[in-house]
Amino acid sequence: MRMINRIKHYSLPCVVYILSILGETIGLGDVLHAVNCGGGSHTDILGINYQEDDDPSREGTTSDYGKSLVIQRSPTPDMILYQTERYHHSDFSYEFPAPKDGDYVLVLKFCEVWFTANNQKVFDVQLNEQNIIKNLDIYSKVGRGVAHDEYIPFKIKNNKITISGKSSPIKAGSIPIHLIKGAQDNPKLNAFYVMKGSIADVPKLPEIAQEKETQEEEEEDEEDQPTKPKEKPRTVKTSGPKAADPYAADDTSSMLLPVIAAVGAFIPLLFCLCKL
Repeated sequence: MRMINRIKHYSLPCVVYILSILGETIGLGDVLHAVNCGGGSHTDILGINYQEDDDPSREGTTSDYGKSLVIQRSPTPDMILYQTERYHHSDFSYEFPAPKDGDYVLVLKFCEVWFTANNQKVFDVQLNEQNIIKNLDIYSKVGRGVAHDEYIPFKIKNNKITISGKSSPIKAGSIPIHLIKGAQDNPKLNAFYVMKGSIADVPKLPEIAQEKETQEEEEEDEEDQPTKPKEKPRTVKTSGPKAADPYAADDTSSMLLPVIAAVGAFIPLLFCLCKL
């Protein structure tokens, strides 16, 4: 009932987005920890309560430059989650309390709000010192001003965290998220939350409409084009074998006639001159 009451307060696109989420997932699991990095507290359209990023001792710089953009793939009320961020000129981290034994998913939210080309901001992400994302280039994945989520499933058992089959001990009762600086610009994070359950339970962002429409149009164009019969290779006819010497076949006897005539006319003239 709470979800239905919340839906009434939003526009049609948001309602469609919520219904699509509810239709594709088993149901939103318990969210244990959520932070709006670089921004204030916010409750999204699914009821997830994001804490304010108000720790003055945390390394990095907060920014709300993304507020100058309309964030695609995000419901309007939740754009703030992708418009604010924390970045740092070196490595920095967040952490969350280690949950009880069970299956969980870490959802990391990103949005490129500055760069307009690939290979400008590239960085890694670690969870409990295990690599979970390598060479993340947000612009390369979705472009500028477009929401992008990364989903990281993990398991907790006997004070150990297992990610993609690899386990590591949990220290001091908390699990760190490390943003690792690469060779290009600064690592960043817009928001994140930890949810109990599997990836099937996590609400997913909608597909990028422009890419989907373009792909469908290309497929339709290919289907509409008639199948052309294969052309038979044309046989090029030549005028005959080429001579090694291009002048070998010429008749040179006709070329000697003017020379003989000239010599014949010159002999009588020479005889007359000798008599003189």
